[in-house]
Amino acid sequence: MAEETPERRGFTVLLDSNFLFIPLRFGVDIFEELQRLLGVLVRCVVPSPVVKELRLLRRDAKPSLRREIDFALDLAKRCETAEEHVEPGEKVDDVLIRLARRWRCPVATNDSELRQRLRAEGVSVIYLRQQAYLDMEGVF
Repeated sequence: MAEETPERRGFTVLLDSNFLFIPLRFGVDIFEELQRLLGVLVRCVVPSPVVKELRLLRRDAKPSLRREIDFALDLAKRCETAEEHVEPGEKVDDVLIRLARRWRCPVATNDSELRQRLRAEGVSVIYLRQQAYLDMEGVF
């Protein structure tokens, strides 16, 4: 059985939940910035556990954070969703790492711990720099 890979309709980037907060918090259009940074057609993919994580966070959130989460969920709808299961003992970050390694694609996140784990695994990371533009660590 062949290894599952995303359809090649542009360069695939996996988005973490915190990355979806960037436009509202910093006024940066993540979709335009990804296009600028990579210089190719970008296919943004949000794993289903990331969407689930946002929905769970929303349940107990204060109204101000709920507004940000709703915005992030709306942005996620503009992306493709990758149906993935969280295996026993895994967290959402583990799913992102697993998918990035399998698909050989970068992960867009601002989570410093996840960034370190990704780099240790040899996965490229896209992140917000100076609260103004996207940058990348590693080579894809």
